[in-house]
Amino acid sequence: MMLRIPIGTEDFKDIREQFYFVDKSSFISEFFRRRAAVTLITRPRRFGKTLTLSMMKYFLDLENAEENRKLFDGLRVTEDAAAMQEQGTRPVVFLTLKNFDGSTWEEMQDSFAYGMQSLFLPFKYLLDCDKIAPEDKELFRKVCKEEAGVSALRYSLDLLLRMLHAFYGKRAVLLLDEYDAPLQNAWDGGYYPEAIKFFRFFFSSAFKTNPSLDFAILTGVLRIAKESIFSGLNNLKVSTVVSGGYADAFGYTKDDITKMAQDLGHADNVGELADWYDGYDFQGVDIYNPWSVNNYFEEGCRPAPYWLNTSGNAILSELLAHIDETRAAEIEQLIDGKTVTVNLDEAFVYDDIGKNSDDLYTLLLFTGYLKCVRTTMEDDEFLCELAIPNREIRSLYRREIKGKFSGTSGRSILLRMTSAMERGDDSAFSSCLQKILRDMASVHDTAKPESFYHGLMLGLTVWLNTKYRIRSNRESGYGRFDLALFPNDRQLPGILMEFKSVGDESKLELAADAACQQMQEREYTSALKEEGIRTIWCYGIAFCKKRVAIHLAK
Repeated sequence: MMLRIPIGTEDFKDIREQFYFVDKSSFISEFFRRRAAVTLITRPRRFGKTLTLSMMKYFLDLENAEENRKLFDGLRVTEDAAAMQEQGTRPVVFLTLKNFDGSTWEEMQDSFAYGMQSLFLPFKYLLDCDKIAPEDKELFRKVCKEEAGVSALRYSLDLLLRMLHAFYGKRAVLLLDEYDAPLQNAWDGGYYPEAIKFFRFFFSSAFKTNPSLDFAILTGVLRIAKESIFSGLNNLKVSTVVSGGYADAFGYTKDDITKMAQDLGHADNVGELADWYDGYDFQGVDIYNPWSVNNYFEEGCRPAPYWLNTSGNAILSELLAHIDETRAAEIEQLIDGKTVTVNLDEAFVYDDIGKNSDDLYTLLLFTGYLKCVRTTMEDDEFLCELAIPNREIRSLYRREIKGKFSGTSGRSILLRMTSAMERGDDSAFSSCLQKILRDMASVHDTAKPESFYHGLMLGLTVWLNTKYRIRSNRESGYGRFDLALFPNDRQLPGILMEFKSVGDESKLELAADAACQQMQEREYTSALKEEGIRTIWCYGIAFCKKRVAIHLAK
């Protein structure tokens, strides 16, 4: 029988009955060994968080317990007698917030009201319970009719848990998926303060010393600072990509990939899978991207950046928003397969994004755009060495950089600019760069010309990494060039650039000539010539705010 690959299917029962399933049921055993009142697990998107919570729901829910038990036949958890004692023993609330969104706070409130209505409706049988207070039933009805106000909705999750406790005489389990998705939408939409205030009450009412709650498991992409959203919650245990357990529960391990490839008749493709989708490191365990692996098999073993097409990449765009020389050089290192080291703070506040480069790199780590190579402690600071995980993610960096500096017309101005640069056409090169400066640079950006212009040119050229080794501020001849492109193929031209910044636009041409003369006098071409590069274009580039002049050294 042909084994079907689950793409976009996240219901555990559906997958067990119809699709190929990579056994992650050992998560249940590990959870009961580590059990805490509230457990928060953060992993990148599309790494199996929703499916894992769905699995836990079918395992624990006392409704249809006998039927659900059959779903686990042959899985690892059945070998754990202690864990199996927990099967089918509790009422369960499973809520995913991934679709709670809106471009404004008003739209978010409407989305939230609809989402809570959808959650409540299957529990309408609770209205027949004599043990539940009339006022609780009335509020329940309002939620079901989308008539509850914002103040009431803040406590709606606590209400449902309390009613389940009264009905069954057992405390309920809360499984909350993608808890931070509405907050990221709020940050993107510009109403983060309103959202954080609302969700602080929503979460605290459900989790903080709630006598109707047995335990809760939350999943999300980020660990938002406790002071922002979990204020006063002292019973929270956290698992991230760098600490806290459950290392192999999300994503595929090497053993998972080997078995899967063999089961599907593609054992010879393991190497290609590793090149494209391996490379994540979760607490020292080597992890593959499960979404991309599934799509790879579903598409007949055709490698492509599947994960990158599932959502926007606002976080990486933020990294590139005000690129300077230092940050551009770091991106160059990453794309070259090297690392950057940052001060890692596992909990952060959205409002700090962009203010501190370390915070932004931490964000890129937890969202899956970087991996942790190693961690160290220096002077009581937690330092993390970061790298790009694999070929798929490296292609995203190139694509985002290319898109960042592309024109709005149908054809990319960046492509035209780099083409002119490679053929020695300083006039076309200048024209394209002038348009980029006009459309992208701001007066604020150009207020620090030395770092901004250098960083801009690094960002414009770094996506050519497949053809060139891009080097900045390196010694050659009798000095240090500003920027050079060393071709991997000696048939391609080498490219040197020297930058000047002037305060008077009338001095642009003279400054560009001076840059050309400096490259010649100090013999900056020496390093390229030593590699046997025959054709070398030397560009003197002068900037004045949003104007540029480019001369080709003769």
